[in-house]
Amino acid sequence: MRIPDARVVAVAGEAIVDLVAERPGGAYLALPGGSPANVAVGLARLGVPTRMIARIGEDPFGRTLRDHLVRNGVDTRAVAAAAEPSSVAFVHHEEGGPPTYDLRLAGTADWQWTAEELARVPLGDVAALHVGSLAMVLPPGAEALAGLVRRARATATIGYDPNCRPDVMAAVPDARARIEALLRTADVVKISDADLEWLRPGAEPRRFAAGLVEETGGVVIVTLGAEGVLVAAPRLAPLHLPARAVEVVDTVGAGDSYMSAVLAGLYERGLLGAERRDALRAAPGSVISEVCAEAARAAAITCGRRGADPPTRAELAASLTT
Repeated sequence: MRIPDARVVAVAGEAIVDLVAERPGGAYLALPGGSPANVAVGLARLGVPTRMIARIGEDPFGRTLRDHLVRNGVDTRAVAAAAEPSSVAFVHHEEGGPPTYDLRLAGTADWQWTAEELARVPLGDVAALHVGSLAMVLPPGAEALAGLVRRARATATIGYDPNCRPDVMAAVPDARARIEALLRTADVVKISDADLEWLRPGAEPRRFAAGLVEETGGVVIVTLGAEGVLVAAPRLAPLHLPARAVEVVDTVGAGDSYMSAVLAGLYERGLLGAERRDALRAAPGSVISEVCAEAARAAAITCGRRGADPPTRAELAASLTT
């Protein structure tokens, strides 16, 4: 039985403009991106009341990012108007490989959070707080955001996707320690096999997932690219689920769509909120697998089109018949 929830899912982290070449050597197209912002848009498109917690500049790129959130139904009242410019990522697609990112982040808006700014962010109506990627690692704002997570955990489910960017994170001395602390704090973790290899070189995904579930009692999902995912939970031993077949156009945003759909599936089933933490831990393996199957369909739809373009609820429902 699916139980509606009147509360919101909040997402905290960066909103970045992706500059994507329309063709090799061609002009760049500016597209709204940033893993946390993509997750927020994905949630809203799936019908979940969603709030974005971000710092967004007042420059033209910033207006593009804010307009994108608003146009997709994301509540932006917790978006701080930042004096700093917007972050930018040049996205390059190499033949036969995953996209690579050339990130321009120095002095930009996303990383400048203060504890005072975040103290003003309301959490009373938040069923879950999802956090991720660079904002949870880069100084000076990462510590303030970690404080927001600690405050939210008393009343909300915590979701986390480290979405590692080694070229940037490797220069931050405590990056791995911050990521490890968040892995142990979160109730729902999604991490890619590439992220895991950077974080814990040589770690075996199945052993990692089982160990983190034992330590936290949460849901742990390791994505394996075209090989699908490995999912584990207190009542589900690590289980491999295959990816959904799709003609891949672009993998940008696929993992974010997956995360959105996982949170949306748990929301619809009444399994978000600190008061539902025990219910989430007691959820049958069949329920967790069903949620992950929905997420796989969402990721496949995103892979079938250009850019971080997550599906709507209607598109996800229609995928059941295709």
